Amino acid sequence: MAKISVLGAGSWGTALAVLLYNNGHEVTLWSALADEVKMLSEKREHETKLPGVRLPDNMEITTDLEKSLLDSDVAVLAVPSPFTRSTAHQMSSFTRKGQIVVNVAKGVEEHTLMTLSEIISEEIPQADVCVLSGPSHAEEVGKGIPTTCVVSAEKRETAEFLQGIFMSPVFRVYTTPDILGVELGGALKNVIALAAGTADGLGYGDNTKAALITRGIAEIARLGTKMGAKIETFYGLSGMGDLIVTCASVHSRNRKAGYLMGKGYTMKEAMDEVKMVVEGVYSAKAAKSLAEKFQVEMPIIEEVNKVLFEDKSAAEAVQDLMLRDKKVETPMLPW
Repeated sequence: MAKISVLGAGSWGTALAVLLYNNGHEVTLWSALADEVKMLSEKREHETKLPGVRLPDNMEITTDLEKSLLDSDVAVLAVPSPFTRSTAHQMSSFTRKGQIVVNVAKGVEEHTLMTLSEIISEEIPQADVCVLSGPSHAEEVGKGIPTTCVVSAEKRETAEFLQGIFMSPVFRVYTTPDILGVELGGALKNVIALAAGTADGLGYGDNTKAALITRGIAEIARLGTKMGAKIETFYGLSGMGDLIVTCASVHSRNRKAGYLMGKGYTMKEAMDEVKMVVEGVYSAKAAKSLAEKFQVEMPIIEEVNKVLFEDKSAAEAVQDLMLRDKKVETPMLPW
């Protein structure tokens, strides 16, 4: 049994807290929001973000960050990506040397272009920072629906230790050494999911979505390998797997926000309607900046940015994608 702190009591943090508790671990769930802690403590359920998933009666829920991290073996950082840096900064004073911190959020910081694990390592240099990612909607994990993820760490023994902690009959975990690839796949697929949702909102069909998914992973892989990640990662759970589920699922907040924009909502109206953090909106500018920095062509990412931030119509963006110059699908293959 391990002592685990789950930091962030949104849908994903709550679902993982329940999973880890059911795996036999001692779990403390932390939130910076006093009202959220009061609601979870009294109702034993996140009524707005994860309805129908009950928290165990003896799971501790607190706003005391120092107390939640005291003597913990693993800290699972599950706050939305825009709050990763500020939360990690607060954690630093209470994090001992070598303590394992597992990032489970997905994003790239807009002004620094750093991945979330890089941010955590900068703010908590004494921590052993790892990543858990994959096709894993909180709504399904919380209900014990079979799910598969991947965990990445600098050391194999750390990855295997976390694999044992998270793994259960309904939550299968693989390991990989490619932290960068895992994080880029998880962050950038949210931007492609906005495009897929927009296509749904415009009334397009399965052909359009399949095209966006397939060409989307090609864009992500081009950028990722240029940055030093491994191509195999993008065709695995944290790449293609996560992209498929986020583009297709009714649970996907990124797809839903895109769908609303396809129906004519502004970005702000769509985000207000979703009522949760739409990670893809925060990652879109960073993805475009990374593409420019590494001189990688990413036309879907570019068009999503124009729809989000330049008032370009979604229909016009799709048309411009379709009318691009002729291309070879696999330029690395000889005739």
